[in-house]
Amino acid sequence: MEIIYFKELESTQKYLLENLKSNICIWTEYQTNGIGSRGNSWIGEQGNLFFSFSIQKENIPDDLPMQSISIYYMYLLKKLLNQFGSKVKFKWPNDLYLKNKVGGIISNIKNDIIIIGIGLNTKQSKTFQALDINVSNKEILYKYLEIINKYSWNEIFEEYKYEFYENRFISSEFDLGKAVLNNDGSIEINGERIYSLR
Repeated sequence: MEIIYFKELESTQKYLLENLKSNICIWTEYQTNGIGSRGNSWIGEQGNLFFSFSIQKENIPDDLPMQSISIYYMYLLKKLLNQFGSKVKFKWPNDLYLKNKVGGIISNIKNDIIIIGIGLNTKQSKTFQALDINVSNKEILYKYLEIINKYSWNEIFEEYKYEFYENRFISSEFDLGKAVLNNDGSIEINGERIYSLR
C-alpha cells in the first residue's frame, strides 16, 4: 500500500474521496476539518493521528458483511492498541473508549473502492480523552496497515462478541445493555435489527 504523509490536511477522508485511488493511505497529524460519523465533524488537534486508506471491495475478507466494515477495521485497531498495552475498548459500532472517547471510524464506498477513515487521539484533545500509551503515530499506523485484511470476519467477530457482552455501553441512542449482537455485526433491541447509529 502506498502511504503519503501530509503535514496538514483538511480531511484525509475528503482527500481520498476527491482523489479516488485504491490501495493508498493518506495520513496527517493535523486535520483541520475532519468528518465524523452521523454528519459530525472530528475535532483534529495537532499531534494526533488521522488517516484514511482505500482498498478494492474484492480485496476485503470474503466473509466480511458490508454493513460491518467499520466494526471490522476498528476492532483491528483496538486489537493492535491492546497489544501495545492500551486498555482501550470498542463501543459498537464505530468508537474507541477509555473513560471517554479516544477514537472513531467512518467508511464510504465509491466505485467499488472502500475508503476507511480513522481519527485517534494519541496525544491530546480539548474535547476527547487521549490514548493511554506512548507509541508514535507512525508506528501505530504502519503496524496497523500490516494487519488489515489478515483476519477473517469470523475470527474478529468471535473475539469481539465476548467484549461486546462484557463491556456494555449506554449511549444516548441505545441502551446496549439490552442488545443482542448478531453474527453480521448488527444488534437487535426489542425485536428491531439495527446496523448503525446513523
